[in-house]
Amino acid sequence: MQESPPRIGHNGGVTTSATYAPAARTIKRPNPVAVGTIVWLGSEVMFFAGLFAIYFTLRSTSPELWADRTELLNVPFAAVNTAILVFSSVTCQMGVFAAEDMQAYRIKKGQFNSAGRRRLFGWGMVEWFWLTFALGAIFVSGQVWEYAQLVAEGMPIQADSYASAFYLTTGFHALHVTGGLIAFLLVIGRAFAVKNFTHKEATTSIVVSYYWHFVDVVWIVLFFVIYFLK
Repeated sequence: MQESPPRIGHNGGVTTSATYAPAARTIKRPNPVAVGTIVWLGSEVMFFAGLFAIYFTLRSTSPELWADRTELLNVPFAAVNTAILVFSSVTCQMGVFAAEDMQAYRIKKGQFNSAGRRRLFGWGMVEWFWLTFALGAIFVSGQVWEYAQLVAEGMPIQADSYASAFYLTTGFHALHVTGGLIAFLLVIGRAFAVKNFTHKEATTSIVVSYYWHFVDVVWIVLFFVIYFLK
């Protein structure tokens, strides 16, 4: 049997078929933190699905109550508040892009604005996340103001089944938004605490963005069901 010709190694040595071996392939595995977050968000989907079921059941069993109570809702104000939350997802994603650039350039502490090619206004992750935090806080404040207006118009949480369902559903969502605001503060604090912005910090910002986009999408569906499904 004819032997294969010798191969010239990278250091000038000769290797035969007996000593030659292909380079080992690296396996790119998904990040366990990101996967865990996605699985957890899947369980949150089931939680909000139960809240949606309450609304559809109430609408089918008490159509008169549904029609009467939905007349009290301030749809234009809720639409503006929804637009603020949707825009916060855009600013959050801009922060993720900046975080990826910061990781790629190995930005050191105190130099968060010195590199990056996909950023507007020269902003880094910290600036975009601060803006996202502010928009989320405005959204939650808007919900609290809306609650005060509804209570003044005679719809406290104990008024009837519709009021209980409304405050329960939107209130749980407001708690989730508040949790996201706390997460943004932790990510911003971590960015300033570390010496170099590495893959771990970038992964943390990406995971928080998953959660924030999820909260955004859930509210869009809630907005349609509560304010437009009359």
